[in-house]
Amino acid sequence: MLRQWLPRQRWFAGKGRAVDDFALVSATGLLPPGGAAGLLHLLIRSEPGADCYQLLIGLRANLPPHLASALIGHVTEGPLAGLTAYDALLDPRLAGLLLERLRTPGTLGTLRFDRDPDATLPTPGLTPRPLGAEQSNSSLVYGNAYILKLFRRVHAGVNPDLELPWALTRTGCGRVPAPVAWFEGMLDGEPATLGVLQPFLRGSDDGWQLALHALADGQDFRSAAYDLGRATAEIHAALATALPTQTLRKQQTDHLATDMIRRLEETAQAVPALVPYVPGLRAAFDAVAALGQSGRTWQAQRVHGDLHLGQALRAKADGAWSLIDFEGEPARPLTERTRPQPITRDVAGMLRSFDYAARSHRPWSPDWAAGCRTAYCEGYAALAGSDPRAEPELLRAYETDKAVYEVLYEARHRPDWLPVPMAAIQRLATPRSPRRPTQ
Repeated sequence: MLRQWLPRQRWFAGKGRAVDDFALVSATGLLPPGGAAGLLHLLIRSEPGADCYQLLIGLRANLPPHLASALIGHVTEGPLAGLTAYDALLDPRLAGLLLERLRTPGTLGTLRFDRDPDATLPTPGLTPRPLGAEQSNSSLVYGNAYILKLFRRVHAGVNPDLELPWALTRTGCGRVPAPVAWFEGMLDGEPATLGVLQPFLRGSDDGWQLALHALADGQDFRSAAYDLGRATAEIHAALATALPTQTLRKQQTDHLATDMIRRLEETAQAVPALVPYVPGLRAAFDAVAALGQSGRTWQAQRVHGDLHLGQALRAKADGAWSLIDFEGEPARPLTERTRPQPITRDVAGMLRSFDYAARSHRPWSPDWAAGCRTAYCEGYAALAGSDPRAEPELLRAYETDKAVYEVLYEARHRPDWLPVPMAAIQRLATPRSPRRPTQ
């Protein structure tokens, strides 16, 4: 049944590939199936050595009509024969059980539940609802007060979406919701983060929707972009205080450029439309490598890793920005996502997001995007004391790397959107002479 069901899920990374077999990593019964419903927690690999996925399977003798969309299938053999399997996150009773488990630290089978002893725990009985906008993970909102993010693709180690908000909370930074509770399993002999519970920022709008509304209404977004730049700089400063930093010298810069070139070549093989632009795009990476060869260094630290307008929330009450989803790009290895990088990585992601928003509007509004990009960098510089545009070679390289990533993502998941990153590819492959901002 899972061979048929898993490839249809939006968070499954192996779309387009047949699933022939599974390797079971662990199975833990959170609720025996003897009552009205049972709950089974699984960690499985789609094939030996492949990605590991977290599944929460509900089990009932008969599936009520309101859960029909959650159906996985009817078990006909084995110890669960005669039961119906379904996606447990769509069942309020079983989703509520997860919250109750998080209220009580301890172990159950291969799972371990933990919490911040100083945090206020959610009250029992909060009604859960799934959050439907996600692509790579699944989240449950409890009573509009808390949100539980469940990582579908699981990696050994501490997920950055727990590690970084926890570190920021210790510094007193109020720009990120503090983790309240979390749970983990075991993968390849190491603990692996499976889910994180945080306060739900009710009364906030995400930056992507705000930008689209501003475009539709013909409103200026530069003031909001400026404030978002300041918020990003504040979070970067807190991360640099909380976690180790390093200096990128020749060897590290060579490694950085080599990784970017490798991703470019792999994407060009998968997306033929990119091939004509490869020489021009590679020039951006070669320029950074050349600067490293000449002795240029850059400071590196922990960063968000996948920063865009959808990861920023603005409070209706006071207009303050918060950042969420510090997981990084799930398709990249955890070792890469946790590696210190220049803050330019995050800045480039947000600049690309302004471009995405502008190009999703008809007619295309280049002046709107340019104004937001400028305002964001100015806001960042106002708090950080240095302007990200003062390193044009590094900024171009990271923008190019991000656009290449977008090309691969859109080609695989949203082909209709492919022209958006391809427009940036055309621009970045034939850059104008960089202009450094006045200091």
